[in-house]
Amino acid sequence: MSADSDGQRLPLGDLIAPGLRLLIVAINPSSRSAGIGYSFSSPSNPFWRLLHESGLTPVQLQPCEEHRLLDHGIGLVSTVQRATPAAAELTVAERRAGAARVRGLVKRHEPQVVALLGLTLYPVFVPSGTLRGPGLKPESVHEAEVYVLPNPSGRNRAYPGFERKLVWYRALAHHLQRGAD
Repeated sequence: MSADSDGQRLPLGDLIAPGLRLLIVAINPSSRSAGIGYSFSSPSNPFWRLLHESGLTPVQLQPCEEHRLLDHGIGLVSTVQRATPAAAELTVAERRAGAARVRGLVKRHEPQVVALLGLTLYPVFVPSGTLRGPGLKPESVHEAEVYVLPNPSGRNRAYPGFERKLVWYRALAHHLQRGAD
């Protein structure tokens, strides 16, 4: 379990504070991560390495250090809080309800950019969106820019391999840097 800036206990994966430069939105926790108690804790998931090698974090954090994301202006939430072995087990209703919950968090905390982790989240958050694929989107969520990243999971068949994913994480880091200048 994690805590927000008000000290409120939140489910696994929800780390958020007002005015973040980036809020990363995952689909849901894996069963393994939920069992361990930290996000992206599978040794085969390169999430933490992607954040570091892209320049989004200056150091490579370990899953047990996830709370340190806030020190770098980054938050992390799960769309659906129910852990599953595979995201495909989630219902459409769960995803929609989760997106509504996350939109509320975005409205309350006002991050600069919302990064959706996985191409399947874009139509859930932006049902009318037509610009599929990774990258910056023309839509916003409560004035936060929307950026889609490939899911870091090894099960991601659309973007296999670390390097194909890293390109998009680096592009996001570059976009955030340009916005800070």
